[in-house]
Amino acid sequence: HCTSVHFLDVTITNENGKLRTSIYHKPTTEPYILPYTSDHPNHIHRNIPYEALLRAARICSHVNDFNSERIRIDMSLLLNSYPPNFITKQLHRFFRLNSAMPVLTVLNEDVYHHLHQTQLQQPTLREKKLINMMHDPIAKPFVLQPKIWNKEIMYPCYLYDTSLTSNLPNQFYKWWQTYYAFPRSPLEHIKVMLVANTNRTLESIFIHKKPPRELLTKMETI
Repeated sequence: HCTSVHFLDVTITNENGKLRTSIYHKPTTEPYILPYTSDHPNHIHRNIPYEALLRAARICSHVNDFNSERIRIDMSLLLNSYPPNFITKQLHRFFRLNSAMPVLTVLNEDVYHHLHQTQLQQPTLREKKLINMMHDPIAKPFVLQPKIWNKEIMYPCYLYDTSLTSNLPNQFYKWWQTYYAFPRSPLEHIKVMLVANTNRTLESIFIHKKPPRELLTKMETI
């Protein structure tokens, strides 16, 4: 006899005294993710399949549920214009980096159990921040802690455009090494990490742009 309950994005099933967890999808939710055709840097698209599989490995306690979620992720990527070769490459990247290729090839339960337990024990980014804050939250509140400026790292920003700047990072780093960070240069040990800013979307404008007070007041009096 099995009973199930849904909590946030998790389905918890009681199978004869054993709990089984899987990802819960609302029936009305469409499989939408960031389209491959969107104007975002390549690493953004690469991280989407990886993070989706990582979430599935953390939540799904059974290899069959994980495999079903993997297929769902594949379909979502295809529906949002991700190339099949790209999907396959990122899929293999996830299993290779987590030493879990047998899960992909033969649905090995033992290997998946190890993968699942390992990911469960890894703190999330929010948990890491909370741990650091709780070391001494009174003496050093997290929001008041000054950030240490690393003078050996630069973070120049640029506006990303798929048609114009997709190859800019590689070209920039070549220029940097050739003309600035050459041997015995004062900048030889300075690292540069380019930060890509994306164009503002209509959605972001609607969300963050508040109309002026005069316009809001005028609308109330109409």
